[in-house]
Amino acid sequence: MTCGDSSYNPINYYPGYYPDSMRGSGAQQPAGYPTSMPSGPAYSVPVVPIGTGQQFAGGAIEESFIENILRFNKGKVGTFYFTYQGNSKWNAMVYHGRIETAGRDHLIISDPSTGKRYLLMMANLDWVEFDEQINYPYPKISPAVEATLTTSD
Repeated sequence: MTCGDSSYNPINYYPGYYPDSMRGSGAQQPAGYPTSMPSGPAYSVPVVPIGTGQQFAGGAIEESFIENILRFNKGKVGTFYFTYQGNSKWNAMVYHGRIETAGRDHLIISDPSTGKRYLLMMANLDWVEFDEQINYPYPKISPAVEATLTTSD
């Protein structure tokens, strides 16, 4: 399938990135272009995104990913709102069920009235409603750090 200028071929720009078998025979490297693509960013210091359960200085632990919050509420019944863009048949779905488990990219709930289980993708989750208080994984703070914190009246 071509779109617009059919002479555009990204393989021609970075020929060292693909094996010869993918480029076809006789592929020439344009002058001034790199011979190979880097395998990814090179960081001098390890980069760890916030919210990975990492330990911070002073003993605080970040645990606020949605799957962690859902795991802390395992067994609770909620209403789960999902949207599926680009789907004209069922763009929005609402599920009512008990949290069985949650992973980084998925959620498993069971309908208490039918026992039917659903494996749902987190990418489509919009929000969740509970009829009871939500358990939240508050970060643990070491006594040394807590002693340095000030509170206002």
